[in-house]
Amino acid sequence: MQRCLTLTVARHSRLVLRNKFASVHRQQSAAMSGLLINQPKYSWLKELGLSEDNPGVYNGSWGGSGEVVTSYCPANNEPIARVTQATLAEYEETVQKTREAWKMWADIPAPKRGEIVRQIGDALRKKIKVLGSLVSLEMGKIYVEGVGEVQEYVDVCDYAVGLSRMIGGPILPSERPGHALIEQWNPVGLVGIITAFNFPVAVYGWNNAIALTCGNVCLWKGAPTTPLTSVAVTKIVAEVLEQNNLPGAICSMTCGGADIGTAMAKDERVDLLSFTGSTNVGKAVAMMVQERFGRKLLELGGNNAIIVFEDADLNLVVPSAVFASVGTAGQRCTTTRRLMLHESVHDTVVERITKAYKQVRIGDPWDPSTLYGPLHTKHAVEQYLAAIEQAKQQGGTLVCGGKVMDRPGNYVEPTIITGLAHDAPIVHTETFVPILYVLKFKTEEEAFAWNNEVQQGLSSSIFTKDMGRVFRWLGPKGSDCGIVNVNIPTSGAEIGGAFGGEKHTGGGRESGSDSWKQYMRRSTCTINYSKDLPLAQGIKFE
Repeated sequence: MQRCLTLTVARHSRLVLRNKFASVHRQQSAAMSGLLINQPKYSWLKELGLSEDNPGVYNGSWGGSGEVVTSYCPANNEPIARVTQATLAEYEETVQKTREAWKMWADIPAPKRGEIVRQIGDALRKKIKVLGSLVSLEMGKIYVEGVGEVQEYVDVCDYAVGLSRMIGGPILPSERPGHALIEQWNPVGLVGIITAFNFPVAVYGWNNAIALTCGNVCLWKGAPTTPLTSVAVTKIVAEVLEQNNLPGAICSMTCGGADIGTAMAKDERVDLLSFTGSTNVGKAVAMMVQERFGRKLLELGGNNAIIVFEDADLNLVVPSAVFASVGTAGQRCTTTRRLMLHESVHDTVVERITKAYKQVRIGDPWDPSTLYGPLHTKHAVEQYLAAIEQAKQQGGTLVCGGKVMDRPGNYVEPTIITGLAHDAPIVHTETFVPILYVLKFKTEEEAFAWNNEVQQGLSSSIFTKDMGRVFRWLGPKGSDCGIVNVNIPTSGAEIGGAFGGEKHTGGGRESGSDSWKQYMRRSTCTINYSKDLPLAQGIKFE
């Protein structure tokens, strides 16, 4: 009897266990089948080496045992795939491996490093369409912008290849006979790169290509909401390093949240921290880096203005203003948020821009005909609604848009608001959504002052045919921004110039011009090749 009872209990236990495992398996299968990556329409994601579950740590080998995060498509809020983030222990291991890799990388001559960067650019070219599609799917920007973002990385690689044969300091005239005075530039070492969701490829590319050419190694933490893009890009770069028998840790990656970002900011082994994101978070990062007297490169917010004077070519103004305010659904740091119109053209421009807004093609971001896609998150939709309500309370008039769209995803109507004071609190607040505040001005002095009165100083533009006004705008009493344009939008900067802004934008510069100097340390070197020891300034010490 006892034996029969034991067998019955055992059979029952096995049955329960089998049913439990079957239930778990069904749940896992349902979860997997619900991921976009498993749908035939999105099978191209696997061309980037992505799968249902992806490791979020790379330091020469792939891993990750931290929190599992799911990436969602902003166009329909459906899950794409999952990424396992880094733990702090894995971050520690990655930093050690990255610093060890620097010992080899720093010994490679700059032109040879440039050759590796050239190969990275070529590898990106081969994947430009599929990687651009991923940016569109995961971030939400339209397909042509996604491809254009990868093209930026490619272009910066090309730029960095040329730079690899030109980096250097001057030979300066010494006041002492038999002496040479030179500047020597050396890599800082490990460059930490924290990027934002809105440019999940390009901003890393600006930093990575230039930093590598300068002799640095890189540790990347992308935005937590675009982890698949971080993984895909790192796979492309890692393959190039592997093909050249170089340590993969030269370009490391740790996906994670605020814990990893804080660790990077506080870590004295991170010789330069490049941070792109909001002004509030950037301020906290800056303080942590400064606490250890570290180097930082900040690319923060922008409250950018286009100023339209009475002599402006309105055929240039209208498409420029629409592109700069609607492009990327208002989620560029260079998005035009304030449109200042001379009183003589105010009504005409508002009418024409409103008409253009209503013709903007809204749809799935990966549809080539779409010009306007969704906001990145549901939280951004809430910010959009809150900003419109505040604008109304502060005296604004809703001319166009103002509603959440009745369709799947995070879609809102591009919005125009007039009638606000130039110094209304909402006008001085950078809201990362497609809301354009239209202001009416009378004089040049007034317009220039309004441009400069906000806390940020990233991008700015005027539309005029008056050459005197152009050079006043470019001069010391003109725009106080890092990007100062004439007769073009505030967005769409070229990679050949230094990108960045002043004041609460952070003061950092990336990409072209002499931005490479941010990734290197300068030594002033005096070499005595004579047999005498003259002192500077004619000092005698005998």
